[in-house]
Amino acid sequence: MPNQRRSDTAPRVHEIASDLRLRIDAGEFPPGSKLPSTRMLSEHYDISGQAIARVISQLKADGVVEGRQGAGVFVRTWQPLVYRPQSEFRRKPPTVDIFKNLLASEGRDGGQTIEVTTVVPDEAIRRRLQLDEGELAAVRRRTSYVDNDEPFATDDSYVPLKLVEGSEWMTEGSVERGTNQVLAELGAELVQALDELYVRMPKPAEVERLKLSAGTPIAELITTGHDRDGRPVQVTTCILPGDRHVVVYERTKPPKDSE
Repeated sequence: MPNQRRSDTAPRVHEIASDLRLRIDAGEFPPGSKLPSTRMLSEHYDISGQAIARVISQLKADGVVEGRQGAGVFVRTWQPLVYRPQSEFRRKPPTVDIFKNLLASEGRDGGQTIEVTTVVPDEAIRRRLQLDEGELAAVRRRTSYVDNDEPFATDDSYVPLKLVEGSEWMTEGSVERGTNQVLAELGAELVQALDELYVRMPKPAEVERLKLSAGTPIAELITTGHDRDGRPVQVTTCILPGDRHVVVYERTKPPKDSE
């Protein structure tokens, strides 16, 4: 009489997925390691191979493991960069680029591509920049790459086209002295930033641009930069995959006479 497997019901699948996750968290299967084969897991948990496939699918959806074509299933590796939004106003020559400074501080290699275009911004950007209906914005679309040249984050900055048209801000690629300096020279120095942080699942276009694995959440950091007159000048949207970043904010208690 063939062996009888225990129930392949959904509760049992969730139970095994939770147990595997606990074993991963405990270090039995460290980041980057390969999970046992479907046959071995099926025998260990006394359940069918089809049920184990459902367990693995659940762990993939949760972002715990990833499949590699022809190689098996592996525990996802956690190698985050520490992203500090407050460093925007602390950049110093000769490396004024915030991403290059970040890589240097972490001792890692990488690069970036920057494309410049003109768009009619969506309602969220238009509202933050206080643009008229149909008014054009210029956008610098940056995709950053780290270590193995895989996309690591995106950083898209929008400004009113009428402010930067014909200026160095519209240059493809990096601007040596930094685009914030260009804005300052145009009479729109950024002196204050309002950050909004949203944690969500990515949109299809973000999955494609960042080559995200299933189950990877993202943090969307939207920063609106204002000049000395309180005028919104630039809106920057950063998409930071949750398996690649830790966002750190530094806070300082103001002097009593400023409270």
